[in-house]
Amino acid sequence: MCENEYNQNELMVVNAARLLRDHDVVFVGVGIPNLACNLAMRTHAPNIQLIYEAGVIGSQPSRLPLSIGDPSLVSGASSVCSMYDVFSLYLQRGNVDVGFLGGAQIDRFGNINATVIGDYQHPKVRLPGSGGSMEIAAWVNRYFVITPHQKRRFPARVDFHTSIGFLTGGDARQRTGVRGGGPKAVVTNLGLLEPDQDGELVCQALHPGVTFDQVQENTGWPIRQADNCAITLPPNAEELRILREVLDPKCIYI
Repeated sequence: MCENEYNQNELMVVNAARLLRDHDVVFVGVGIPNLACNLAMRTHAPNIQLIYEAGVIGSQPSRLPLSIGDPSLVSGASSVCSMYDVFSLYLQRGNVDVGFLGGAQIDRFGNINATVIGDYQHPKVRLPGSGGSMEIAAWVNRYFVITPHQKRRFPARVDFHTSIGFLTGGDARQRTGVRGGGPKAVVTNLGLLEPDQDGELVCQALHPGVTFDQVQENTGWPIRQADNCAITLPPNAEELRILREVLDPKCIYI
């Protein structure tokens, strides 16, 4: 691969990393979200604090962790506690700024399905389920979703509500009493989707070379394009170097 070329996973990692702010406290898992956070730490946001579900606070992994229980996460950490403490004393109290989520389906109001495809009692596919994503979606101050942009992944309505987005839109989320701010962006291989004032996802930016028609073809509802729809900047050479040489040299995720 030439220096200026990049694949879709690298494109999503870079654009997710750019959404993070310095000093953010981030609830993160392994895989692409982990790469995004560690890339941000090595570029524009050196003071990010990482929290892993297993109970590691302020992690500074010396190598790419393979699971949320990987011993490498403890190296240089500020604190190690129980999973219960992470969720009750940090997440539910409002001490976590950002969460990263994924799932099999995400609908027009940002609701996520990671439980079943089809009817719950007689599913076509049974998926891993919530894990901690239900609590993260409900209580984190804001969260981002990273997923490939395919029509089967973007139905108008999810088959099962695993993690709360904006439900049916408007003030539906607020009426439930959850404190978190909900999804702020969905990063895909085609562009960035962001909720409007009613919570409906809108195409806010396209990646270089992508057309809005491609986004519509891969979305299960008549998605709208923002009036000021932007074009994202491609990954630069330094971002790609860090991903390929420092964070994931064995190409486990990228």
